[in-house]
Amino acid sequence: MRAQGAFASLRIPAFRWWFLAQTLSGSGGMAQNVGTAWLLLRLTGSGIDLGLLTTATFGPVLLVGAWAGALLDRLDHRRALMATNAAAAALAVLLATLTASGAIRVWMIFAIAVANGFVLAVDQPARQLYVVELVGRERVQSAVGLFEVMINASRVLGPAVGGAMIATLGVAACFYANAASFLPAIVVLGHFHPRTHAVRPAVRASVREGLRYVRHAPAIVACLVIAGASGMVFNTGVALPVLASRTFGLGGGGYGALVATFGLGALPGGYAAARSGGEPRGRLIRFLCLLTAAAVFAVAVAPNTVVAFAAMAFVGFCSIWLIALANTLVQLQPEAHLRGRVMGLWTAILPGLTPVTGLAAGAVTQLAGPREGYGLSGVALVAAALLGWRALGAHDEKESTPRAALTS
Repeated sequence: MRAQGAFASLRIPAFRWWFLAQTLSGSGGMAQNVGTAWLLLRLTGSGIDLGLLTTATFGPVLLVGAWAGALLDRLDHRRALMATNAAAAALAVLLATLTASGAIRVWMIFAIAVANGFVLAVDQPARQLYVVELVGRERVQSAVGLFEVMINASRVLGPAVGGAMIATLGVAACFYANAASFLPAIVVLGHFHPRTHAVRPAVRASVREGLRYVRHAPAIVACLVIAGASGMVFNTGVALPVLASRTFGLGGGGYGALVATFGLGALPGGYAAARSGGEPRGRLIRFLCLLTAAAVFAVAVAPNTVVAFAAMAFVGFCSIWLIALANTLVQLQPEAHLRGRVMGLWTAILPGLTPVTGLAAGAVTQLAGPREGYGLSGVALVAAALLGWRALGAHDEKESTPRAALTS
């Protein structure tokens, strides 16, 4: 079995089943996002509430992401995922039942969103750790790239399915469908038992040790900064709808098509990341960071919708390739007993920083204009590339000499 190639990870039956299960789960999650936004707007009619909903969902990830990663270094990742999937399914059933019965209130939506945020803080790094255990270090890049393909396919399929359900079956159907989408993942987790490590440090010491490790790993710090800057690109619900409506004169359908174009462009970006062989190169990461910034600027200054759509597809392509390589580098650098803490920090930044970066983009959009608000993410990416320029270059020089294989 060759370790190289975009589809190398799919040659492993366990990952193949996990990949299919995650495609269903991701689509269900996107359908629930559409349904929740629609329900909240129907109850309040406030766009501000949508921003607060994002804060309620991702705020807990920012607050406890590092601790969640430390906790995962003490737990069986497969069992942790079974617990998070079951909890997320239960919350979806609760939201669906309250909605279908007419008992739903705005505070309930926010309370469930906060609960989902705490589940997400554990679930996101656990998923990445479980994949490393399924495919091994030599196939991580393939697995991460294909995961990005799956996520962006879900971004296209999930909202379409959610919209159809709202129109035909009602908004509660989106939540029931999401709950059902977790079942295949739970079945896969119950069937496949990858080899795991048995490290049991104290949680408080684990957090400190993880922070110390990252502080002395410049390439990881550079990738974390890039992840934080990229959050504004992936948050398509702040500056982009204003840019679509006020600058290009698009309605809701046009805005949705612009988001779908991002997702379609991201598919080959994920494939490009998956087919890259060996350890991700720091120079390629910083180049892609600048290229993504250039694509963002092209959307921000686009003279018409044709150029905007073409540039948006390129944003999707570059940004997903970039973030998949950065994610792979961060996963491969630490020893196995530190990997949970490092990935917990990654999750705390992406998507954990979304409420902070979203607020910044919203403020610039409101004060300076939609072009400037959307272009802010390009400025952040340029700054991130420059800040991490030397560290990523030094990483390549270090990796050019043989080093001992890390424990996986």
